[in-house]
Order: sequence, then C-alpha cells, then structure tokens
Amino acid sequence: MSTNQNNTLSNIQPEMEGQGRVVILGAGESGVGAAKLAQLKGFEVFVSDFGIIADKYKSALEALNISFESQQHTEDLILNATEVIKSPGIPATAPIVQKLVDKGIPVVSEIEFAGRYTNARMICITGSNGKSTTSLLTYHILKNAGLNVGLAGNIGHSFAAQVATENFDYYVLEISSFMLDDVFRFKADIAVLLNITPDHLDRYDYKLENYAASKMRIIQNQKANDVFIYCADDEESIKALKNIQPLAKTYPFSIVETVENGAYLNEQTIHILTEPNNELTMSISDLALQGKHNIYNSMASGIVAKVLELRNDTIRESMGNFKNIEHRLEHVAKISGIDFINDSKATNVNSTWYALESMTTDVVLIMGGVDKGNDYGMLKDLVQSKVKAIVCLGKDNKRIHDAFEDDVEVIVNTFSADEAAQIAFHLAKRGDTVLLSPACASFDLFKNYEDRGNQFKAAVREL
Repeated sequence: MSTNQNNTLSNIQPEMEGQGRVVILGAGESGVGAAKLAQLKGFEVFVSDFGIIADKYKSALEALNISFESQQHTEDLILNATEVIKSPGIPATAPIVQKLVDKGIPVVSEIEFAGRYTNARMICITGSNGKSTTSLLTYHILKNAGLNVGLAGNIGHSFAAQVATENFDYYVLEISSFMLDDVFRFKADIAVLLNITPDHLDRYDYKLENYAASKMRIIQNQKANDVFIYCADDEESIKALKNIQPLAKTYPFSIVETVENGAYLNEQTIHILTEPNNELTMSISDLALQGKHNIYNSMASGIVAKVLELRNDTIRESMGNFKNIEHRLEHVAKISGIDFINDSKATNVNSTWYALESMTTDVVLIMGGVDKGNDYGMLKDLVQSKVKAIVCLGKDNKRIHDAFEDDVEVIVNTFSADEAAQIAFHLAKRGDTVLLSPACASFDLFKNYEDRGNQFKAAVREL
C-alpha cells in the first residue's frame, strides 16, 4: 500500500467550517477547485505548486484573491496547515508530503474534502481501463433520464468547484487509484470497479496487490443500503474480493456466465436485472460502443441506471446513441479506403489490448512513447493475428522492437505525429485500419495524450 495510507481515519479532522488553514498542493483543475470551495467555507487558503501554474489557473486564483506560490514549496507556509489537500499527481513519497505526515497533518484528496459539503448521491467509477468511457456513458444515461447530475473526478470540471457553485442531486465521479489513496471518510453510494490490471506500479512498490488494495478503497465506508458493481470475469478483482467482504449490495457483470442479479451476456443479448420481474434486454449490435470491452462498460452503466430505477426505454436509447470521448477509439477519417483511429488515451498495454481486440480489419499499429515498465507479452497473440506493421512513435523504441520483431514483418521508427501518419498511410492498403494506440505515456514527444491525439488528427487530415 502506498506510504501515505499510514494516514488513518483517526488522523482526519472532523468537518470544520470557517476555521483553520487549508493548504492545497498542486494548482491544476482539482487544486484550484478545492481552493475555491475552501475559501467559500471560510478557511484561510494557500495554494502551492512545485511546477509552473498554467495561466488560466493563475488568473482564477488571482480573481478569488487566494494566495499562491509557483515552482516551490515554502515549508513555513505549508507545515502550519490544519489540513492539506493534495493533487493526485503528487506521490506520497514527495518530501513535502513526508514532512506533513511526520507532523501528523492530515493529507486528503479533493474528493475527500469536497464530499463533506454535498448531500448528492455519489456514483463512483474506478478501474484500470474503461473508467472514462463508463463515467461518460453513465452520466449520459442519467442526464437523458432528466436527473440533476454532475460529472467530475478524473474527468470534466473539478468536483470541489462544482460543489461550491452547483446544487446537483447526483454526481458521476471517475476516480483513480491516486485519488483513492487519499480518501478516508468519503463514501460511494454506488461504487463501480471495472477491472484491475497492472498500471502505475511505480507508485505501488511495483506490487500489483498494493495497486489492487488502492482500487478496493472504492468500497470502504459503504453500508448495507449502498451498491457495489464489479466484473465477475476480472481475475484480479475477484482475487482482491476474497480478502474483503463488501457490506453493500453487490451486482456482478459477466460475458461468460449467467448471473442472478446484475448483468450477463446470452449469445448476442445483454440481460440486466437488479430486481425481480424488471429485466432490461438489449442486443449488443444496438450498443453505441462496440467491442468486448465496451460490452463490459455498457453493462456497468446499465446496472447503475437500473439501480436508480430509470426506465428501460430511456436506458436503451441512451446506450444506443452515446458518442465516445475524444482520443478513445475515436474515428478520425477514411482516406483511400483506410480508416484512421485515434486511441491516444491508451497509455498502458491493457488499453491497447482492448483497442486491438475490437478491430475487425488488418491493422497498422502506431505505438510507443514513455514506457512505464510495460509487459508487451499480452499483446503478442493480437499482434500476430491482426497487425501487419508497427510504426513506433517515441524517442526510445528498443523494447517494442524486441517484443514484436518475430511477430510482424515491418517495424518503423518515427519521431513526430506527421511522420507516423504518413508512413502508416503508405504501409496500409484499402480496407485496413491505421490505429494510434500507444500503450505508453506521451511526454517524451508531446505535452500529454491529448496533444499527441490532436497532432495525429491534424496529420491525418493533411494526408
């Protein structure tokens, strides 16, 4: 378990309003939102970022007259905090966090802090893969059903900022393991665990069981009248559940076995049942999201909707007309009979596995970037059966060459999105798909995965 999980419930201060000093580490979307809420609640607020603060966030803090510092952590201004709200990107091993823990100053996430100030029902979605898609689909279904719902967490606008300025009855929160590490009293009314696969292991002592334990924090504090939705086909989720007995009502989903309460696939039809005599059925061909992984995502969202007693017709309509997020299996263009797909959000091997699994044509695969200790072995079968060439997009591609040199005839190195798109176009033929699904982080050549995806899309449109 990560270091700062030594913070126990007893460390966390009771809810306070109008007293104490709140220090926020990190001035991104979540940090500035937390600052806004803390100020609204009457706290003395100070924001500290060890990096450069983006102009839009600097302007937001100045407009609120909130004190902040950039490119440094001044200990005298931080170690006198009543409580610290930490950006999920800052590891527990950061020196300033270690000093806070040593002094017994509570360190919490934006989710923990903001959750104190709303009575909205919390629908919390986590998993190594698919959580953005599932969160957006769930939000789409609830909004179409007329519910007063907000979308936050790892996606969209800051949860804390919305708590400060909106009055939603429901929140769909996409929650990462990094966020869960700093959650203590926060409770998910409906918790969804999609899957657990190796990711971010550098933050968890390179132990999958530590990462899994972080994911399982999604169900801590749940009671008997809460709901836990999980994938019965996911080996690591089932392994983790052997050590934990959820108190909440559980609804599994599966594409390989029939479940009594939850969701399952029978031939080409999804069945969702959360109460007797009110079953939702839907053909997978009618789902807006195609591919095996998206059957799982749709099942999870469908169970949430059924638990909230939404009408079957509304759920079916929403699951049929949903448009997926940018940079996740996003169709860019068809040029000379070749489809170009932008899956830049696939920053780990598992995401690329899902992308390849959903392909129905021969593929020219663009992959590479900053390798997070990837095990490419799980891609071998899919690469052998579907990939005709690999175009590497990154500064160091040796591990990709080593992994796949026996599986594909052509592996080419490129160092820009333009070059990658052009070479992939020449390697593909009519009826093929050029798939950008990197399996790696982007920051060797790009600002982030969005920048990588946008440059790829621009390059494709120039072909």
